Amino acid sequence: MVSSGGLSCGAHMAPHEVHLAQPTARPPDYHHALSAARHRVTSANQWTESQLMGRRWPIGCVALEITQRCNLDCTACYLSEHSEAVKDIPLEELFRRIDLIFDHYGPNTNVQVTGGDPTLRKRDELVAIVRRLSQKSMRPALLTNGIRAKRELLVELAKAGLVDVAFHVDITQGRKGYGSEVALNEVRKEYIERARGLPLSVMFNTTVVDRNFEEISEIVEFFVRNCDVVRLASFQLQADTGRTVLGRRSDAITIQSVQEQIEKGARSPISFDTLRVGHARCNRYGMIFVANNRAYDALDDRRSLEALLKRMPLLSFDRRSRSKVIATFVKGILTSPYLSFKAAGWLLRKAWQAKSDLWAARGRVNKLSFVIHNFMDACRLERDRVDACAFMAMTGRGPISMCLHNAKRDAFILAPVRLSGPEGDCFRTPLSGEPMEKSAGTHRPPNPNRRAAKARLKRALAAAGAAVAG
Repeated sequence: MVSSGGLSCGAHMAPHEVHLAQPTARPPDYHHALSAARHRVTSANQWTESQLMGRRWPIGCVALEITQRCNLDCTACYLSEHSEAVKDIPLEELFRRIDLIFDHYGPNTNVQVTGGDPTLRKRDELVAIVRRLSQKSMRPALLTNGIRAKRELLVELAKAGLVDVAFHVDITQGRKGYGSEVALNEVRKEYIERARGLPLSVMFNTTVVDRNFEEISEIVEFFVRNCDVVRLASFQLQADTGRTVLGRRSDAITIQSVQEQIEKGARSPISFDTLRVGHARCNRYGMIFVANNRAYDALDDRRSLEALLKRMPLLSFDRRSRSKVIATFVKGILTSPYLSFKAAGWLLRKAWQAKSDLWAARGRVNKLSFVIHNFMDACRLERDRVDACAFMAMTGRGPISMCLHNAKRDAFILAPVRLSGPEGDCFRTPLSGEPMEKSAGTHRPPNPNRRAAKARLKRALAAAGAAVAG
């Protein structure tokens, strides 16, 4: 079955549907999970010969929020007004949720250790969480604003099994002394140097808003120049969800317009529609090869790629080592004369296309991936996109679509946490951290204080005015 693209807006979930939505039930085994994923994307008219979900893995990524606390006050924050008041989930419960992720999706699952900012947890607890994920044969990634992610911590986390570190840096964070997105390249460069030489795949996340949209191309130029360390750049379109004060994004910010800005910065066309990752209106993936600081589209041969996906054995790539990734890929290619022939032809065409730059770079080639995430507004959740979601958030009762989780976050973070003890199970209240005899349902605090949100809006308007005046 070949999808027509699924680019037109789908039906929105009614408020009662959002209220009643529950986490996904645990499948009997990995094969059932893979089959269920294929059924979901097929039902959403998203199945293609290059669809990865349901073919290569049952889920793209699972977010494990280990704290609701943060040391920044972003104007596009997806947390709720109550988040800062919630105590950290006990380590015992986080370990249970890690086991639950494994039970749902199996080994090699990408798990994003996030928050809030996860580095605000006690250091030994953060290391223990990463180690637990690694011991379960899953792939832990740290999503952080980088303020507390010093090199010493990254070294310790890498030893514990961390695979990826994703630094979230953008203008919505209000970092002092940086009046533009391009100016923040100074921060990005510092973070790159912290991670340089470590066995980690380094990524950067950028929220796209009106204020930085025109600067995307310059940010991409920076990533291309530093692709010897940076492996992936993720651009996340502003969504009206959580405690953001920016509201709905302008019509100028779309998947297509962001893609054009990325291509402008890379100075190369990029095939964002060759690989399908979940729903086409949610995610776009592109990849370039860089030789002599010049980019070449890596996914422009759709037929060859589809043939590789169809015949290539299921392999586990260690993203921490470029050489291991190449060796694993070559090993998979050599399993079939047909794949070897296809790969050789593709490689020769690419080498001929980049021959002068390969010569100038003495054969040195780097890979840089781009992801565009189009998160949904909390009040405009499209039913088919939620059903075919490739990015889940883990709750105490199982995984649920990240956009749906953000739309009803308080229902999960304010629910009492069940803990096991020598005298049986007990429940812990999320706001006080105190035990209670039995679950009393979701705690309902008084209406949130809007003072913080108004202050964020005031700062954002002042900063925008200063930028225009400058």
